[in-house]
Amino acid sequence: MAWTNEDVARQFAEIATLLKLSGADPFRVRAYERAAGAIGAATADLSTLDTDGIASLKGIGASTAAKIHEYLTTGRIAMLEQLRAAVPPGLVELTRIPGLGPKTAVLLHDELGVGSLAELREAIATERLRDLPGLGAKTEANLREAMARLGAKDTARVPMADAIAIAEELCARLARLAVVTEVTYAGSLRRMRETIGDVDVLAAATDPAPVHAAFRDSDLVTEIIAAGEHKTTVITRAGVQADLRVVRPEAYGAALVYFTGSKAHNVRVRERAVRRGLLLNEYGLFRRDPEERVASRTEADVYAALGMAWVPPPLREDTGEVDAAADGTLPQVVTLADLRGDLHGHSDWSGDGKATLEEMVAAAAKRGYAYWAVTDHAENLPMNGLSRERMRARRTAIEALQERYDLRILQGAELNIGADGDVDYDEDFRRPLDFCVASVHTLMNRPGPEQTRRIIAAMRDPTVDAIGHLTGRIIGRRPGYDVDLDAICEAAVHTGTALEVNASPRRLDLSGEMVRRAVEAGVTVTISCDAHSVGDLASMGYGVATAQRGWATPADVLNCRDLAGLEAFVRAKRDGVGGDR
Repeated sequence: MAWTNEDVARQFAEIATLLKLSGADPFRVRAYERAAGAIGAATADLSTLDTDGIASLKGIGASTAAKIHEYLTTGRIAMLEQLRAAVPPGLVELTRIPGLGPKTAVLLHDELGVGSLAELREAIATERLRDLPGLGAKTEANLREAMARLGAKDTARVPMADAIAIAEELCARLARLAVVTEVTYAGSLRRMRETIGDVDVLAAATDPAPVHAAFRDSDLVTEIIAAGEHKTTVITRAGVQADLRVVRPEAYGAALVYFTGSKAHNVRVRERAVRRGLLLNEYGLFRRDPEERVASRTEADVYAALGMAWVPPPLREDTGEVDAAADGTLPQVVTLADLRGDLHGHSDWSGDGKATLEEMVAAAAKRGYAYWAVTDHAENLPMNGLSRERMRARRTAIEALQERYDLRILQGAELNIGADGDVDYDEDFRRPLDFCVASVHTLMNRPGPEQTRRIIAAMRDPTVDAIGHLTGRIIGRRPGYDVDLDAICEAAVHTGTALEVNASPRRLDLSGEMVRRAVEAGVTVTISCDAHSVGDLASMGYGVATAQRGWATPADVLNCRDLAGLEAFVRAKRDGVGGDR
């Protein structure tokens, strides 16, 4: 199997987490965290290198290289297997609750037998945490609120990006079989929801038996839950459940509609079929009397037979798409091909960038972008934000680099929104910059009205072109802070400020639902990777899918404009004539 750098980095991040839960030396834990970061930032494809080649990369030593080579050649790391066996699996899930660190998770497990979210919820309800040293009623209240805000469920959900990596490899394996004519993932993953419960794979084949056999016998599988004639359920090595269904090629389109969902979307589509005297199920669209198959080969055939346009999967949530597809008002949502550039990215000029400026520019140019904004952190951020002197030096470096690239390198900054909405540097220093994103990085626990006021105050600044990751959420780790979205959208329209759809699969901020509300209010959005490494530039598709879930069209997205259109937007903001003022 061709493991990606992201796959490898994930293994080392898990090692670091499990070491924390095992009470290991903090320096050892930090070493594995640094290794995960170095692997994720590597520009070379690790699977193409030998051990010496891996060890020569920045931030990767001989011991780490040996473990990487072990994983790339065997699909396992012995040390990780041992840690997984030693640490109760539920503890990892507990540490994803904000405010619940590894030490507390271990204490809860050892003293109260808490090993899952359900058991933690029960322990809080029965007020047992307050009997433990260092904890109390306030701890219970804080954890209860954190779980509620995070939306923590008793069953684990997997971030979209992790699930796609698993699903794509499963599909690639099955696609090699001679009997398979088509295969893809379906369910909530195909609809590009932020997190998924399990992976649904749908294959069309002339003979289902060898497909099911290949699925359950794969080296990606650690446990077989069920193996039947029509459906096989397994647990993958990543700990995620995967379900395979195999249908005849002539039924593939109908099955794909059915198993993509959502349930609510399918109900509405079936109701439309019934009104037309038809029956729709996973095998096809049928006329009832006399019984006759009307359509089933492709999704487009099924929708067309119902008098509908094909509905992109991210829109299939029963939020008006069925009626819109029927009456011809379904929007032509933005696609990856519509984007002209990326307006939020970092380099190693600032503290958390993992790649050089030239590496990032070269990678952006390789993607065919017309422009890429380097928006390194500004001076008020503790993590080595750029001083004015460093900003001037970076400008000189960009000017020299620009001579070698057709892609326009935009001089930018990610400004920090202060408590009162103030931002870094002074206005005269900011004005020459090509594009400025402003984001909240501190004081995230302030009340909603206060957060809203500070963000709107920043939007009134003529040099703030976009607001980055509006709610500050980290999916599965940190809930977003409370903001008044309607008030922010109104201010965005009034001031001519864009709102960012952060494409990092751990953020997706704005969410799809927030994008919908924003574009309906007339807000211009950006879709940006917030890339800190070359690998992060590959996340743009997640942002596009999130924008699609919000029904955003190319006209709604700032970085679908050409360079002249982008410059006009920024110029209007600088001159105080942007928006509806």
